Amino acid sequence: MGSQYRLLTLFSDGGLMMYPLVLCSMVGLGVIIAKFFTLQIAHRGTARVLEEVGEMALSGDISGAIQIARDTPGPASAILLAGLRRIQGKRMIAGELEAAIATTGTVEMAFLERGLVILATIANVAPLMGFLGTVAGMIQAFASIEAAGNVDPTLVAGGIKVALLTTAAGLIIAVPVNIAYNFFVTRIDQLIVDMEHGAQKILSLAWDLEKEGKIEVIKSKDTRWPATKTAAPAEGPASQE
Repeated sequence: MGSQYRLLTLFSDGGLMMYPLVLCSMVGLGVIIAKFFTLQIAHRGTARVLEEVGEMALSGDISGAIQIARDTPGPASAILLAGLRRIQGKRMIAGELEAAIATTGTVEMAFLERGLVILATIANVAPLMGFLGTVAGMIQAFASIEAAGNVDPTLVAGGIKVALLTTAAGLIIAVPVNIAYNFFVTRIDQLIVDMEHGAQKILSLAWDLEKEGKIEVIKSKDTRWPATKTAAPAEGPASQE
């Protein structure tokens, strides 16, 4: 009860700038919790799905490989699923598989990086809010001195307390949020490696199936410039001798 009362007292003594700082801390905590579980699930089972999908696809069970990739969450599984759906049709246009993998990778990267902008913003803005509270507290302290006409420690203590509380609150919020941001960036780099493994696996699989004659890759024709037939020059009338 005493510690709770002390926290509320510190919050009230910090002034108006404590409200946006508390809001930043709540938003940052929510994003950190959601991001942690999202990246944890995305990385789980990547090695297993790469091995099982490769074995089933080489044995000819493309439908089973698709089911495994569909049931396993994660960016690597999404890339495998996009490639297997193209392979299932037995015929592909040259470059179609690579385009599907690139598109899926872009979508998955956007999903993985979701929320990082919020964390980076909070890590940068929270200390600035604290410094703004510091400036407001010092202004309050000097205003008290001006109103009293003399320098009394009790007059400036309130303004200095506001300055120190807001600065401390901004740093307390920014430090863990910055640590979490760097941790998530490292985790996303690991997931990018998983995506690269998935892309390499599906491309190698398509290459092996093409060599075995199980799929057909159709060479795309450039139809942007329709061929024009050049008319043969008309023969003139025979010259009369």
